Amino acid sequence: MAATPVWSVDPRTGKRREQVGHEATAREVDEAVRAAHATRGALADRTVRAAFLRAAADLLDGAAAEVTGAADAETALGAPRLTGELGRTTGQLRAFADAVDEGAYLDIRIDHADASLTPPRPELRRYKVPLGVVAVYAASNFPLAFSVPGGDTASALAAGCPVVVKAHPDHPATSALCGALLRRAAVAAGLPADVVTVVHGFDAGLELVRHPLVTAAGFTGSIRGGRALFDAAAARPVPIPFHGELGSLNPVVVTPAAAAERAEEIGGGLAGSVTLGVGQFCVKPGLVLVPAGADGDRLTEALAKALGETGPGVLLDHRMRDAFIAGVRERAALPGVDAPVTPGPGGEHTVTPGFLTVPAARLAAPGPHELLLEECFGPVTVLVRYEGQGEATALLDRLPGNLSATLHLSTAETEGGAAEGAAGAAELVERVTALAGRVVVNGWPTGVAVAPAQHHGGPYPAATSHSTSVGGTAIERWLRPVAYQSVPDALLPAELREANPLGLPRRVTGG
Repeated sequence: MAATPVWSVDPRTGKRREQVGHEATAREVDEAVRAAHATRGALADRTVRAAFLRAAADLLDGAAAEVTGAADAETALGAPRLTGELGRTTGQLRAFADAVDEGAYLDIRIDHADASLTPPRPELRRYKVPLGVVAVYAASNFPLAFSVPGGDTASALAAGCPVVVKAHPDHPATSALCGALLRRAAVAAGLPADVVTVVHGFDAGLELVRHPLVTAAGFTGSIRGGRALFDAAAARPVPIPFHGELGSLNPVVVTPAAAAERAEEIGGGLAGSVTLGVGQFCVKPGLVLVPAGADGDRLTEALAKALGETGPGVLLDHRMRDAFIAGVRERAALPGVDAPVTPGPGGEHTVTPGFLTVPAARLAAPGPHELLLEECFGPVTVLVRYEGQGEATALLDRLPGNLSATLHLSTAETEGGAAEGAAGAAELVERVTALAGRVVVNGWPTGVAVAPAQHHGGPYPAATSHSTSVGGTAIERWLRPVAYQSVPDALLPAELREANPLGLPRRVTGG
């Protein structure tokens, strides 16, 4: 049986550009995983791992024009956006190299023996070890930062885990190029090239998550696809952790006081956030609670003006374009739903942005309007006009888990100038904390800074675990703790020996 070809497609025309390779067979997936598994010992050296991550960043930066050119040809995201994304990608590779050098991620804890305690405490030494081969499922909307050289790959390699990446079909040529650069960097650092391997194909993705030598998986994509892989990971004879980012509405609440204070500013900012990346960011605000009345009307008018002045854009592929058009049409047909600026087809290969409005009362109970509480991927958002705080909070209580939740508050509400307003704002912060992994005040969720304090995750279905896929603590997903009790110093890993020969940070006897 002939191998199924993998094609690179131009989303601006829908035409094939080139054949990149073929979909991996079950045998080829098995070979890739076994080859990756064999490199675990080589990855154990922290100094070599850090050098590898920095070499990968340098090679990607050195090939910037080729990498961003390939990505633009396959995603239509544009050179400026992709140049920034490449910088983010190489920046996080270097940040994880620094984390490996520092060693705090090992979370070393030592409790010396104490016979005077009740019960007596033995000598205990604890740190974290890598899980093993990690399967990474690349995202469609970030061909670099959440793809082959992205955060899942970088954090897994930093932890000491080899990686097999299932490339996304929307950018196979970019994936192949980045995979080759990572493999070159591995060899340059003295590691086997097979610490990173790229495979293509839907069936390959299923084979990967089921492989007995794969110990964990990271995924960014749809609820449907992610849940299928999550279930497969749990159904294995030996289940494995599956860290999936699946989908998010990213609700926004505009208080009456904020709308009165700066309606036009909020409306314009919302338009920019909804259309950033042609509405294909995972933290695009998809549901916005706006007060009924004149101030909310001003916000709506500002949003309509800004979106009306925004030209058509190209989505990542024509399948997504079709789903966007159908999804908007289905939502707009619901009773009580209006479309002040109708999103939809802008041409044969493009879409235009827009938004829908609906009274909060339509969402007060289960029914067909629940469709509005599901993510619609693309440049559209839903404005829910609410009457009073009770309607707003009742709707928030009905929402599923989210990556982010945003509050737009007035100056008095943020600075405590009005005791009642400040108390209401604090209550809102507490309420949205229960449904989101990141809470934003007077800003927009699009744009996820790569920083030690960042959290990119949230309650299900935003994520399938409580970990983050962005920031320094993303490395924790690929590690497990081990405690050594009464083990002689000479038999301990070097990281745990009493003299601390590696100079690693550690907590000793409750310190």
